[in-house]
Amino acid sequence: MTLNADARELLGLIAGSPEPVAPSSYFHTIHPPNFDASASEDDPRREMWAEKQIGLYGEMLKLHDHGLLRIVHPANGERGDLVEVTEAGHAALA
Repeated sequence: MTLNADARELLGLIAGSPEPVAPSSYFHTIHPPNFDASASEDDPRREMWAEKQIGLYGEMLKLHDHGLLRIVHPANGERGDLVEVTEAGHAALA
């Protein structure tokens, strides 16, 4: 799998975690909001940011589907899946 910038950054951040982590905890790090909290729902900046957040979910799924991430603790209704990087994931980062 060829990693795009978002996938590489997400995989690298997860790899740097000392314990399994919910990938979504890094989404705001990768693409922080660039609008005021008071911005309307249809503000173009908010819509663009939301699309980027959804895109990161897609990247997370691709990383899992390609065996670069493994689910260590499935979602339980209070939090999402907790994942860690596989050996193949570490090799992809090298």
